[in-house]
Amino acid sequence: MSKNIVILSGSPRKGGNTDRLVDAFVSGAKAAGKEIALFRVADLKIGGCRGCCHCFKAQGVCIQKDDMPPILDALRKADALVFASPVYYFGVTAQLKLTVDRFFALLKEGMPVQCAALLMTCGADTDEAAAASVGMFRQICGYQKWEDAGFVIAPRLHNPGEIEGRPELEQAKSLGGSI
Repeated sequence: MSKNIVILSGSPRKGGNTDRLVDAFVSGAKAAGKEIALFRVADLKIGGCRGCCHCFKAQGVCIQKDDMPPILDALRKADALVFASPVYYFGVTAQLKLTVDRFFALLKEGMPVQCAALLMTCGADTDEAAAASVGMFRQICGYQKWEDAGFVIAPRLHNPGEIEGRPELEQAKSLGGSI
């Protein structure tokens, strides 16, 4: 079981359904004694990876001067990683994808992450709208050799607050306690 969990939330809508899903996960994780580092990446200034490989020559330090260093520092100590995002045009938000691309800075040194989970909300009637994001998540887990700890996808959500009372909140809380 993981002790240090990093959560990367890509939702630009503060207090929305994705935030509520994250809150439920955090509640379960904290009740189980986990340490949480939560980053709302949509609120941060994070540039896309330039592919310059400066980080390979500078012990994982990116050439860009933005808000990514605290995230990389947290990942260097994390046992588990959680991606959270609404579905935006059949994928994770651009803000979350930018952050994930910047993991490149840690490829040489590696991360202690052992497992990962995915939390998603979407407006579509089924969770199939999240299929591309689930595929990306599974590819990352496979490449990094992380255990896929599972995912929670909450469909049919259009307005903030519509997730209240839904079973996905309890699923996220349970996942938080078990990861």
